[in-house]
Amino acid sequence: MLADDARMHITPPSRRVFLKTSALAAPFLFLPRLRAAEPWEANEVIQKHRRSALAVLKPTKAQLDRGLKLHAESLVFDTYGFAPRCAVDGEALAKLAAENASTVEIKDARERMMMTRCVENTAEREEFIQAWRAAGVTCIFQNAGEEGQAPLRLIKRLSNFTYVTDHLKGFLNKAATPADIEAAKKSGQHCLYFTGNGVPLTQQWISVPDELRYLMVFKNLGMRMLHLTYNRRNMIGDGCAEPGNAGLSDFGKSVVKEMNRLGVIPDCAHSGWQTSLEAAQVSGKPVLASHSCAADLHKHIRGKPDKVLKAIADTGGLTGIACIPSFLGNPGNINAFLGHIDHVIKATNINHVGIGSDVTYTSRNQAAEAAKIPKLPRTRTAWRYFWPAGSLRPQPQARLSIAWTNWPLFTVGLVQRGYKDEEIRKIIGGNMLRVCQDSLK
Repeated sequence: MLADDARMHITPPSRRVFLKTSALAAPFLFLPRLRAAEPWEANEVIQKHRRSALAVLKPTKAQLDRGLKLHAESLVFDTYGFAPRCAVDGEALAKLAAENASTVEIKDARERMMMTRCVENTAEREEFIQAWRAAGVTCIFQNAGEEGQAPLRLIKRLSNFTYVTDHLKGFLNKAATPADIEAAKKSGQHCLYFTGNGVPLTQQWISVPDELRYLMVFKNLGMRMLHLTYNRRNMIGDGCAEPGNAGLSDFGKSVVKEMNRLGVIPDCAHSGWQTSLEAAQVSGKPVLASHSCAADLHKHIRGKPDKVLKAIADTGGLTGIACIPSFLGNPGNINAFLGHIDHVIKATNINHVGIGSDVTYTSRNQAAEAAKIPKLPRTRTAWRYFWPAGSLRPQPQARLSIAWTNWPLFTVGLVQRGYKDEEIRKIIGGNMLRVCQDSLK
């Protein structure tokens, strides 16, 4: 559990958040301080991200004030993302390498450290808390499962995040129901709602019920949404990177129906367009594209064309816009990101869009710790990593403006675009909460 000195940081967030001044920020940022400084305000990485977004948005003082206040008061729900990542223990990983540990063992240890050192290391815990406070996010639909169908693989990340929420209870809780998310907001706390990048299957192919029996197990462990596919083709359907675009299989229809029965949301974020369309047509409950973009605005394999956006909306579901510059098209910055939100609303309506960041904050100590680890042998490209050439172009400058800790400025940007307060509350969290409620009916 947390030490007494760490518990001092676990206090409800202030209602007003003012940004520190910068050469890139507009004159309206030179405001009198009306409260004690938040610890995150001294974090130069977070401030760099803020300056980048502000330089693009250029909000007025009134827009900034309204947006920050609205964000602080609202339930904010990331439709797909990651809790802030900690720095690894470089010396411990170097020791594993010296002991000739396998690359798999080192990879698992590295991932575990990035997910859990906020419990075990005071400095990492403090920065972890800073990032959450700066973002003002109530809940993340947390990726807590590896890419694939093997139950033992899927359970690894789930165990890490269960460990974190067990030990940081009172600051970061595991949400089992939508009511838990609402309670977290009311108490000034944060929470994770679990999702995974694959449907757990026995992969024995004896019968359909036998294949699907682990769905109940993972639902009971807290999984509330699951990817139907991840880029590649599987027995459920075609992933978004498959050129065939063959759609949902007959078995896949059974999977969607069983997920409906259990109250687990089918997620087609990494599914092909035809698979996504057919999943929406088969489903009797909301379907999500949890972290995607509008393909008719910028054609990308991870986006969805208007026809699919509308089909998802018809289920009562939504499309979450991801903070990945390559998905958004040039310039790939916060304005481009907001443009995709606009497009989904025009193609459907205000009730069927959210923000699924697909990014996170990484500890400032990560680079120094990673430098302590000896270079490991190169390995073959992982099976899951199926990205056509050019689909993940680096755009570092654009990425700064849509950093995870800039969530409050996403709200400011929506204010700038003329959305009403009640509409903004839907976009930044209300729509996702409603979908979670509807999926359990």
